[in-house]
Amino acid sequence: MPSVTASSHARRVAAPPELPAWLEAMFPDGMRRRMVDVDGVDVHVAEWGRGQPVLLLHGNPSWGFLYRKVVAALRGELRLVVPDLVGLGLSDKPRDPSIHTLVNHGRWIGNLIDRLDLDDLIFVGQDWGGPIGLAALEHRAARLRGIVLLNTVVGPPRPGFKPTAFHRFARLPVVSDVAFRLGLVEKAMTLAQGDKTSILGRVAAAYRWPLRHVADRIAPLAMARMVPDSPAHPSIAALEVCQQTLLGFNGPVAIVWGDRDPVLGTVVRHLERLLPHAPVTHTRAGHFLQEEVPGPIAAAIRHVVARGKAN
Repeated sequence: MPSVTASSHARRVAAPPELPAWLEAMFPDGMRRRMVDVDGVDVHVAEWGRGQPVLLLHGNPSWGFLYRKVVAALRGELRLVVPDLVGLGLSDKPRDPSIHTLVNHGRWIGNLIDRLDLDDLIFVGQDWGGPIGLAALEHRAARLRGIVLLNTVVGPPRPGFKPTAFHRFARLPVVSDVAFRLGLVEKAMTLAQGDKTSILGRVAAAYRWPLRHVADRIAPLAMARMVPDSPAHPSIAALEVCQQTLLGFNGPVAIVWGDRDPVLGTVVRHLERLLPHAPVTHTRAGHFLQEEVPGPIAAAIRHVVARGKAN
């Protein structure tokens, strides 16, 4: 995707999309919402509180709604910044699937960090939010004070890796396109949970709401195909940069993991070897662990904040 010139930032600033009353009521009180133009696309950002910023990034196919329980646990302590990734949530949903690359997403979030002037930053990343945030921070190390990782990857897969069944399915011609266009992935989110009742009813409806229009369902399949399926995949080089960014960071890192995640559950073993000094909190949660164990996540963020101030 070609860069947009600085003059494009003079364009009209979009207002954030309205939320239905039932959905807005599910967020913690005190939410401030806005759209931020980053390189020609509008990113939806929800914020709570003041003070030291904490950037909380979700993955595919969720949105910032995923962090509402963590926000509720920390509200009043920190400035909590929760964007929606481009193509998901209430952010812009470009129609071209080819723009969904790790490099582009990292650039968008990096520009967002600059636009919001997030210094002394604690970064929290889950699923694609992990490598996207690390890609964004590659040239912004001076802004970073701490990292919390949640069921994510931080670098390229090991030699001899095999894609998961989900990611193999995402590459099936026709079948995967139909399934993703029908929104079946959003509807199946609860199957990735430790507690299969954690994403049902109104909660499940809230995850589906931003992608309720078929034309808006480009990103979930495109982002599933961003996952490497061979050593030649274009995400490999960008993931190597993410790992270098993480290993080059000297501040505090903490890990909270949902061990019952059928997608990334076993990845924690690699992280434990890669980051031997990072405390790891194992839980019986699944992939979208923010729904199941917000307390341990909030505790890990507090731990990293305290460690960062002590260093």
